[in-house]
Amino acid sequence: MKWLLSFLLLALLGAVQAASSSGNRLLVLVEELADRDKYSQFLSDLQARGFSIDYSTPKSSGISLFRHGERAYDHVLLFPGKAKGLGPELTPHKILEFASKEGNILLALSGESTTPTSIVSLLLELDIHLPSDRNSIVVDHFNYDSASAADKHDVLLLPPPTPLRPGVKTYFSGDGLIAVPRAVGQTLGNTSPLLSPVLRAPSTAYSYNPKEEADVLEDPFAVGEQLSLITTMQARNNARFTVLGSSEMLQNKWFDAKVKHNDKEVKTVNRDFSKKVAGWTFKETGVLKVGRLQHYADDFDSSKGKPSYNVTSVNVPEDNPTIYRIKSDVTYMIELSEWVEDRWTPFTPAVGDKVQLEFSMLSPFHRLNLSPVSQTPESTIYGVHFKTPDQHGIFNFRVNYKRPFLTNVDEKRQVTVRHFAHDEWPRSYAISGAWVWISGIWITIAGWLAFVALWLYSAPTEKSVKKNQ
Repeated sequence: MKWLLSFLLLALLGAVQAASSSGNRLLVLVEELADRDKYSQFLSDLQARGFSIDYSTPKSSGISLFRHGERAYDHVLLFPGKAKGLGPELTPHKILEFASKEGNILLALSGESTTPTSIVSLLLELDIHLPSDRNSIVVDHFNYDSASAADKHDVLLLPPPTPLRPGVKTYFSGDGLIAVPRAVGQTLGNTSPLLSPVLRAPSTAYSYNPKEEADVLEDPFAVGEQLSLITTMQARNNARFTVLGSSEMLQNKWFDAKVKHNDKEVKTVNRDFSKKVAGWTFKETGVLKVGRLQHYADDFDSSKGKPSYNVTSVNVPEDNPTIYRIKSDVTYMIELSEWVEDRWTPFTPAVGDKVQLEFSMLSPFHRLNLSPVSQTPESTIYGVHFKTPDQHGIFNFRVNYKRPFLTNVDEKRQVTVRHFAHDEWPRSYAISGAWVWISGIWITIAGWLAFVALWLYSAPTEKSVKKNQ
């Protein structure tokens, strides 16, 4: 009977698949293991989505992010603590090394505890700046919960974020209000293009130390939309790092809680929003994959009609030529998929956005929009047809697609473009501009032959004989 129960348990565990495309090993670090009860709903949601969670304290002697030189975990969730340090195994260097090996990190801060110096140093490496006053939190006298923060105004109520700009996916939008209690505001430097703010403070908010009793705040750390409450970074190796300004927004009491905003009682959407933030950080959404990539020469004449894409060839092994001729017709196709929650789906860019192909040597000779050619249950096949330039050399087919909140796609194939061979040049009679010169040659030959014939068949002139008398 025991072996049967063990078999059923193993089968059940095998049936649960991780929602993340990069693995299900998650390390949760809390200063006191008893504190995880405050986040039980959030952690239960992660476990229900297939994550295998290990709990530990930052200063535990047995903790290590690496094993035999490789990542021991796929993701790390770090909750704030009251200690000044995180221990020898969680130094900024080791956390950055974990990210350099494509590990994903969700770091939560809290205005109720002092941020450790090692965390401040780590965030400075990413060009994320925290207030010099470690006790500062974000307050807003207009957008706050009048039920729980009637005096301090430190529980902000904000709508879910909208896209950064038209045509960009955020994966965080939704309906309702987000409760952000006692958040630590961050400012972002201008040197890193990899940082993207997810949730900014409203224009009436500012960073403030509640322990100060001054009536007027003369020199605040930052105000309004300068303050980022949730910041994300996607490294060039597609590792993801998210800084959550308020760890309390993940606690059970703020999941579907009732708050008061402008004398109206509304429910928070913290549970749904936290799922989206964690889902993006742990690569449950916004992950792109390149399937088959193919390019080949075509006999199609681009001036006479539309190309015929060989869609079925995407399902066969690659057999891409390495040499093309100048001024020849070429077809290029690439297969793209997007991971959404637990499966691969066909990738579709945001409205107004395009996937582009560059055919370049030192600089692009062609930059062309790729159009959808076909679609499978798991992918979209994009293609384009063009003519190679009148320039021989070493060229690259390159698709360099980098957008906020999507993993980077950078596919490059190198080919040689040669000039015409001696027997590939068009015959002179095929060039209409040469007809005048060809006609002149044949007229000259015909005239010469006519002259020779006339000279040969003409009777010679008689010589006159002079008689002597």
